[in-house]
Amino acid sequence: MQNSLTPPVSPFATDSQNDLACARPPCFCCSEVKDEALSTDGYISRGSLKRLLLRLDPAPTEYEKDTVEIFGFPWVTETALVESTKLLFGLFRQQLAHTVYSGDGELLTLHYEAEDLRQQCVWFLQYIKVFLHRFLEPSVSLDAAHPHPYEELESQFPSALLEELFSITLLTGRLKDLPASVQSSFCIQNHGRILPPSWHLLHLHLDVHWSVLEILHTLGQKMRGQVVYAHQFVNLTGENLTDTSLFEEHLRALLCDLTGLAMGKYNKVRPTDALSSNHYSCLCTKELWVLLMHLLQHRSKVLRTESFWSYMNSLLRPLVSGKPAAENSSGLPSHCKDPVGFTWWLITHLAMLGQYGRSGTGLNEKHLGHNWTFVEELLRLTCSPKDGLAEEQVRMHVHCCLSLCLLWEPSTSAVSVLWDYYSRNLNGSFIVPWLGVSGLGTVCKTPLALLEQARSCCAPSPLCSPGHTQLYSSANSFHIFLRVLALCLSQDGAGGVPQRQIKGRIYSKFSSKKMQELSETGLLNFLLLFLVVARQVELEDVANRACDLLSLLPSNCPPSHRTLVWRGQLSLLLLFQWLAFSFSETAKEFYNKTTEVSRRLALWGPLGSYLEGVAEVFETSPSLSLSEEKLLSEGFDWLLPACRQSELNSALGFLQTVLAQRVHQRSVQSAPAPVWAPTTANVIKERHLVVAAALWAHFFPFLHSLRLSQTPPAQLADAAAGFTLLAFDLPSSAPQDLQPHPVQSIMQCFGWDDMVQPILVTRYLPHMLQNSDLLSSLSSASAQSLSVRSWFRCVLQQHLHKNQDGTDSRTGRALAEQLSELTRLVLRLPEVDSCSRFLVTSSLTCSPQAVGTVYSQLQLLSERSAMVTRALDYIGDILKHIKPYMVSRNQEGIQLAYWIVGCVVKHWSPLLATSKAQQLLFRLVDGLLLPHHLPQQDRALRDSLPLFLQVGTNTTVSQLQSSCLKQQLCSVIHRYLDHFLPAAPSMGVVANHPVLLGACEAVLISVKTGDHERFLQFKSRAPPPRLSSVLMFLLELLRRNGDTDVSLLTLPLPSLLRCLMLVNEPQVRKTSTDALQLVVERCAAAAAGGPCMQMISALRSFVEENEGVYDRQVYGVLETVAILDPTVVEALIPSLQLPPPSTVFMLSRQ
Repeated sequence: MQNSLTPPVSPFATDSQNDLACARPPCFCCSEVKDEALSTDGYISRGSLKRLLLRLDPAPTEYEKDTVEIFGFPWVTETALVESTKLLFGLFRQQLAHTVYSGDGELLTLHYEAEDLRQQCVWFLQYIKVFLHRFLEPSVSLDAAHPHPYEELESQFPSALLEELFSITLLTGRLKDLPASVQSSFCIQNHGRILPPSWHLLHLHLDVHWSVLEILHTLGQKMRGQVVYAHQFVNLTGENLTDTSLFEEHLRALLCDLTGLAMGKYNKVRPTDALSSNHYSCLCTKELWVLLMHLLQHRSKVLRTESFWSYMNSLLRPLVSGKPAAENSSGLPSHCKDPVGFTWWLITHLAMLGQYGRSGTGLNEKHLGHNWTFVEELLRLTCSPKDGLAEEQVRMHVHCCLSLCLLWEPSTSAVSVLWDYYSRNLNGSFIVPWLGVSGLGTVCKTPLALLEQARSCCAPSPLCSPGHTQLYSSANSFHIFLRVLALCLSQDGAGGVPQRQIKGRIYSKFSSKKMQELSETGLLNFLLLFLVVARQVELEDVANRACDLLSLLPSNCPPSHRTLVWRGQLSLLLLFQWLAFSFSETAKEFYNKTTEVSRRLALWGPLGSYLEGVAEVFETSPSLSLSEEKLLSEGFDWLLPACRQSELNSALGFLQTVLAQRVHQRSVQSAPAPVWAPTTANVIKERHLVVAAALWAHFFPFLHSLRLSQTPPAQLADAAAGFTLLAFDLPSSAPQDLQPHPVQSIMQCFGWDDMVQPILVTRYLPHMLQNSDLLSSLSSASAQSLSVRSWFRCVLQQHLHKNQDGTDSRTGRALAEQLSELTRLVLRLPEVDSCSRFLVTSSLTCSPQAVGTVYSQLQLLSERSAMVTRALDYIGDILKHIKPYMVSRNQEGIQLAYWIVGCVVKHWSPLLATSKAQQLLFRLVDGLLLPHHLPQQDRALRDSLPLFLQVGTNTTVSQLQSSCLKQQLCSVIHRYLDHFLPAAPSMGVVANHPVLLGACEAVLISVKTGDHERFLQFKSRAPPPRLSSVLMFLLELLRRNGDTDVSLLTLPLPSLLRCLMLVNEPQVRKTSTDALQLVVERCAAAAAGGPCMQMISALRSFVEENEGVYDRQVYGVLETVAILDPTVVEALIPSLQLPPPSTVFMLSRQ
C-alpha cells in the first residue's frame, strides 16, 4: 500500500462513505435455465456482448460514484487500477486461489462462501472493462522533464495490464486441465438451491476465460492500433508478448478445450441421436460458443482478422486428415472414435448456434456465414472410395450435410461430390443392419406412393422438427441426398445456372451400359432421382430424358423391372397433372410484391416452360377433348399482372397460339355432322365452350385492363381480335357484362373508344375489317361510322409517337404501317365507298372531300340532315383528338391537325354552316384560330389558314348572314392579317399572305364592316405602324378582287386620301396612289360615264374634315384625283372654299 498515491479508504470509514451497493454483473449461470434458452444473467441476455461489439459502456449505470468497493476495500474509481495494478491483481489471484484451495489444500465445502468469492472476482473483472472504456486513453510520449507520477503510471498501465492478464491465464490454466471432480460439474442436472463449490469454480473459470478475451479486445480498441508489449516479461524471458499474441494464444487454447469437451460428449452419442444431442456440456458452454462466434465475426469484419470458421477449420483439419496438429492448436484428445463423424457433428451444431443474434434472439436468422469450403473437404473424405465408409457413417454425414443446406444456401459443388458417390453406388441398398426393419425404407407399391416419396424428398422437414432429427432412422442416405439435391435445385440462380449444371452432371452419368447394369433397387433409385429432378426443374425435359433412358433397358428385362418402369412412367403422368396446381402456386409467388427480383427471375424459368408446354398441348390436340382447359388455370390471374414487358410478350404470344388453335379446330370440326351422329357436334361444341369459358375467365379481364395503357404491348391488339372472333363464333360463352352484343362491346373497348391509343386501334381494327363474315354482321351504319371515326382519329393522332427530336420512333413507324392498312380497309367499307366513288384519288383528304361532294349533290332536306349527322359522327370530338399535340407542342402533329381540320372546314363549309353543325364550326374557329393566347405555330397556321378562310367562299350568302359567323370571320382576318403582315414592306411576302390566299371575298366582308380602319388609323399626324405593308395588302386585295360595288370600293377611300395628304414617304405615296387609281377607275366604270356620287360624297367629307388645317395638302390630293377622274372633282368645285389661283387653274385644266 505504501507506493500507492491514493491508498484505499479506511475500512473504518462511516457508512455513508461505504455505501457501495451495486448490481450483480453478468456471468455464466445455468442453474435456473430451463429448456435450451440462454441464461437471463448471462453476457448475451444482459446485453454485454452487444455493448462490446458496439463499443458502448459495459455497465452504464454502475461505478458512477467516486469510490468503488473491490475485495472488501473502497478504492478511488478513476485511478485505482492504474495506481494499484499489482495490488488489485494480487488480491484477485488470492481470491481465485482461495476459491480452489483452502488453507489445508482441500476444496471448500461452503456454497455461500464459494459464491461470494466468485462474485468478487467477477465484479473486479467487470470493473476492469468499465475502467478501460471510460478512463484509458492511448499513451503519448512524456515530453516534460519531470512528468507527474500518475502520468508515468498511466503510460505504463497497458503493458502492466497485459502482464497481469497473462499471469491470470497461467494461474487458471486450461479447461481440459481442471480436475475431474470439477469437470464433473458440467453434468449436474436439476440444480437445487445449494450448488457445490466445484460448480462455482468451473463457471468462474469460464468467466475468467471470456473476460480475458473481452478485456484484450477492448484494450486493442482503446489503443487505436498501437501494439501493446509486455515489457517486463520481454526483459525477463526475451520472448515477445503482445496484446494480439496473447489474444490469439488464449483464443486457440479456449477453442481447443471446448472442442475437446465436445469430443468427449460425441464419444457417447449414437448416430441416430446425432442431431438431437448437443455438443455443449452445459448451457454456459453453449453461450460461450455464441460469444466467441460473434466476437470473431466482428473482428473479422472490422480488423480483417480470421473468421470463426477459419479458426475452427485450422483446428479440425489436422484431426480429419490424420496429420499431427500444429503447435498453436495442440491439446485435442487423441481418443476420438470417429474423427470425420465428430467433425461433421460439431460443424453442424456450431452452424445451428450461428442463428443466435447478439441479444440471444433471432433463432431463424443467419448471423454466421457459411463454411462450405471445409464441408466440401469433409464430403470428399466421406465419399472417398478408398476409405469405404459404412452406410451408418455415410447416412449421418449426409444428414449433417442436409442440415447445413437448410442453414446455409445449398452448394452446387457439394451436390456434385455426393452425386459422384451415389452414381457409383446406385444399385446399393443403403441399409444399416442394426437398425432392423426401420432402416429398410419405404416400399413404393403404387405410382402415387412413388410420387409421394419424391414429394417428401422435395419438401424436407424444418431443421429442428422431429421429422428432421429422426430422418436417420426413417430414410437411407440416398433419400437424404435427394433432399439435398431438391434444395439445391430450388435455389435461385442467374438464368438457372446451378440447375443446368446439376442436371447436366446427372444426365452425363447414364449411358446404355449403365442402364443395363441397374438392378431392381438401382432402377427404383433411378426413378426416384428423376422424379425429384422433374418436380423441381423443367418437367418436360426431365421426363423426356427419363423416358429415353428407360428405353435403353434390355427388352428381355425381368417383369419386376418392367413393373417399376410402368410405375415410374405413371408417376410422371401424375406429376404432369400436379403441375397445373403447382403453376398456380408459383404464379402467386411470382405476383407477390415482396418477392425479391432475383427470385422472380428464377421463377420465370419454370413459368415460361409451362407456357411453352401448354401451347404445344393445344397445337397437337386434335379435338380439345382431353380436358385441356384444366391447363388454363387460375394461375394466369396472378401471372399476367406481374409480367414485365418481355415476359408479357411471351404470355400474350401463348394466348394467341391457344386462340388461333381453337379457331382452327372449330373451323375443321364445324363441318356438318352425319345424320347418324348428331350428338358428336354437340359434344364438340360443348368442349369448345368449356375452353372458351376458361379463356374468358382467366385472360380477358387482364386484356381489358390494358386497353387504356399509354404503351400497350404490340400483341394486345392481336389477342383482343382473337377474343372478338371467339365472341363472334360462340357469343353465349362471353361474360355477362359483354352481353347481349359481345362483338360490338369488344370492338367498342378496343377499336371505337376514343381513349384507346392509336397504335392499338390501327392494329386491332384491320383484323376485324378484313373478316368478311364479321364485317357482314356489322353492316349497320352505326358500326361503320364508328370505324370511320376511329380511323379519322388515328389519322389525326399519327404523330403522337414521334421522338422529342422529331424523328420517327419504332412505335411511330409501326403506327404508320398499320394506319396505311387500316386506311385501305376503311375506304372499302360500303358506306365510305358510296362517298368515295365521286373521287379519283384516295388520299387522306378523300373523306372530307367526298362527304362535301355528296352533301352538295343532295336535294332533299331529310337527306341533307342525315348526311350532316353522319359527317359529325365521322369526325367525333375533333378538338379533343388534337389536344395532345397542343400539350406536347408536337410540331408535326400540330401542322397535320391544322391541315386536316382546314380541309374539313373547306370542303364541309356548306354542311358546317347548317344549324346542326354550326356549333362545331364555331368551336373549331375559337379553339384553333381564336385562342386566348395566339399559338406560336406560324407554319401550321400559314399553311392551313387559307383552307379555313375558304368557308366564306364556299358558303351561300344566306348562310353568311349569320352575325356570329361574320363576326368570327372578321376576328380571324383581323388577328392573322396583323400577325402575318411583314414589318418591312415586301410585295412578295404580302402577295403570299395566308389571308389573301384564302378568300378575298371574306376580306372584303371585313372591309365592308369598316374594320380596316384599325390598320390605317392615324393618331393626329402620326401614321399607323407598318403603313407601307398595310397599303400593299390593300392594293393586292383590290387587284385580286374585281368587285364593282361602289359602296364597297369607296370604304377605304378616306384612308387612302389621308395617306396622300399626310405622308411624304415615296413608298407610301406610290402604293396609296396605285390603290387610289384602282378605286377611282372602278367607281368611274360603275357610274357609266357620269360622276360617281358616292365618290363625290367621300371627297366632300374629306375636304370638310381637313380644309382650313391642311389646305395645301388637301388641294394637292384633289389634283391627284382630278388626274384620275376630272368629272368627280369638277362636280366638287362649287362647294369648295376659294382655293389658291394656281390650284383653280390646275383643277380647271383637268
